[in-house]
Amino acid sequence: MSIRPPSKTAFAAAGHRAAHQVVEQGRVFSDPFAVRILGVSPDIIRTETEANPGRAAMRFFLASRSRIAEDAIAESVATRGLSQLVVLGAGLDTFAYRNPFAGKLRVFEVDHAGTQTWKRQRLAETGIDIPADISYVPVDFERDRLMDQLYAAGLDPKKRTFFMWLGVVPYLTRAAIAATLKAAASVPGGAEIAFDYGNPHDSLPPEIRASAQERAERVAALGEPFLSFFEDAEMHALLKEAGFTKIDDLNPAEIAERILPPEVIAAAQAAGRRRPTAGGHIVVAMTS
Repeated sequence: MSIRPPSKTAFAAAGHRAAHQVVEQGRVFSDPFAVRILGVSPDIIRTETEANPGRAAMRFFLASRSRIAEDAIAESVATRGLSQLVVLGAGLDTFAYRNPFAGKLRVFEVDHAGTQTWKRQRLAETGIDIPADISYVPVDFERDRLMDQLYAAGLDPKKRTFFMWLGVVPYLTRAAIAATLKAAASVPGGAEIAFDYGNPHDSLPPEIRASAQERAERVAALGEPFLSFFEDAEMHALLKEAGFTKIDDLNPAEIAERILPPEVIAAAQAAGRRRPTAGGHIVVAMTS
């Protein structure tokens, strides 16, 4: 089996998660394996972070999307009997290796076979144990049918299933996004999903439009360009068409209100600092 490291943008996201642990001590989102799996020393992470203060907003967004997704998973386990989690485009995600619901929640990591080989080697190198309740599901996203591969790997269609799909949607075509949403919503036992998406640049306020365009140019230069942006109503229509009936879509201002302490929000408002309502969104949706 050939070895295929995660994408450059997946490494960048992992870098932000690790930096959040080192610089902000994981206040928004705690991941004890983030630094280990990245393979970069905390001193180097701190130095690079201090040299790039402009990355703080992206670091907050990535920490928030993981926090919101994992809070939704915990709520579903506690109140709706969730027993299956699918991590789509797992990359360097570590949920399966720190699963707080071991024995209750089975995890299916979906990625390219070569990337999964790379990740398992990386886990062995860093001493992170692979639990018994994880299944690696190799998928060629250009050729394979997602649900066929998941069911072949043991996913039970009669059980409620959560799809965690973070940091992927902007890099896909609209057709691929629609197909994945429909596939997830097709689980007879009930489906939930968490993902993020971005609004079109021309709908962003001037103070963040330039930085968003710069980020798009940077990932394009890495060979992994953004392909899809959505207005809020467009994304909601896509979700409803796929079969999702309950949609919690948080814009940047609502993400801050969900994550930050009230006194921090109040102080920012008193100082005249308000987060925009357009930009990066975090969605949690369910079929029933």
